[in-house]
Amino acid sequence: MKRLLAALIFFTRLPFWRLATVPAECFKHVVPYWPLVGWLTGGILAGMLWLLGQIFPLHVAWMGAIAARLLVTGCLHEDGLADFCDGFGGGTTRERTLAIMKDSHIGTYGVAGLTVYFLSWSQMAVFPLATLCAVAFCADVYAKWCASHIVNLLPYARKEEESKARVTYSRMTWPEIMTGMFAAGLPLVLWLPAGLGWACLFPPIVFLLLCGWMKRRIGGYTGDCCGAAFLLCELSFYVGAMIGP
Repeated sequence: MKRLLAALIFFTRLPFWRLATVPAECFKHVVPYWPLVGWLTGGILAGMLWLLGQIFPLHVAWMGAIAARLLVTGCLHEDGLADFCDGFGGGTTRERTLAIMKDSHIGTYGVAGLTVYFLSWSQMAVFPLATLCAVAFCADVYAKWCASHIVNLLPYARKEEESKARVTYSRMTWPEIMTGMFAAGLPLVLWLPAGLGWACLFPPIVFLLLCGWMKRRIGGYTGDCCGAAFLLCELSFYVGAMIGP
């Protein structure tokens, strides 16, 4: 439970830290519990969408729901995507790419990446309200599960003391892998609308392509890579849902 609490503290800005003191070692194991955090963040996204959808047009409700998740997560993953775009777009060597990603200032590639990302998200309001709520919840949880496997496939690209969070993640144990699989699979079985299962194929493909790119460019992953992997996997789930079978 301490590891799950550490994940809730790390991946959200909600005051879970008030519940108990979490040992620093637990933060090395937060990634396997990312899909479980997705039940919270995806639930807030879908729940806010449903509530706002009773009052506003769907595209306005969707923007409000996105804003709610951004507040809950503190834009943690979006910051990672911006740094990833800056580093991989502007860096020509491994060292330069890592240095750019560590810089807190956002650059041209980061602005362009976030702009394209949010413009793409805005197109998802084509679904009916109930369908979009279900897809939003499933996409959040499933994409977090896909992205969580980055710690199993790639080594950390920096030294631990060079990490922004001052922590490196441990690889998953089999019980952690099975827990994440259950957390990610249950929403797909219970709530993903019929005919949209096709969307589940897209995030793993995008994730593996990103892992290959990261390995070639920097020899591993960073925290920014984790955030970028999640958001791009999530976006690919929406794209797959829109394409349909």
